[in-house]
Amino acid sequence: MTTEHELREKLRKISALFEGATTPGERDAAAAAISRVRNALAAAEKIEQPAETQFKLLDRWHRRLFTALCRRYGLKPYRYPRQRYSTVVLRVPRSFINNTLWPEFLEIKNALDEYLNEATERIIREEVFGNSDEAEERPG
Repeated sequence: MTTEHELREKLRKISALFEGATTPGERDAAAAAISRVRNALAAAEKIEQPAETQFKLLDRWHRRLFTALCRRYGLKPYRYPRQRYSTVVLRVPRSFINNTLWPEFLEIKNALDEYLNEATERIIREEVFGNSDEAEERPG
């Protein structure tokens, strides 16, 4: 079972990996690491034309995580009037999305999903009923 402290440390390690940190000292210098990613983004924008990309994030927690990650790197997520709340739009080079932003989002999302699933299962098992398995499947 993952504790909140372990989850936080795992998220720091994931961030350090994508920000280019190679030592614990670099990981502690998070501001410098984020600055490196922002510099890489600026360099990519000089080489590659930023493209508008739409993301469909149906779960509000995933959407909040994604927009926070975007803002961390100085990006401005938005949506147009009448677009669903599940839509997040970014104007950024695709190489940055493919090589940095989306892989980091997926790593963090998976770590959070695992933690939240464990916590939910434990709370249901301890506070509602000991068996939280899916409903059995019966032949029709």
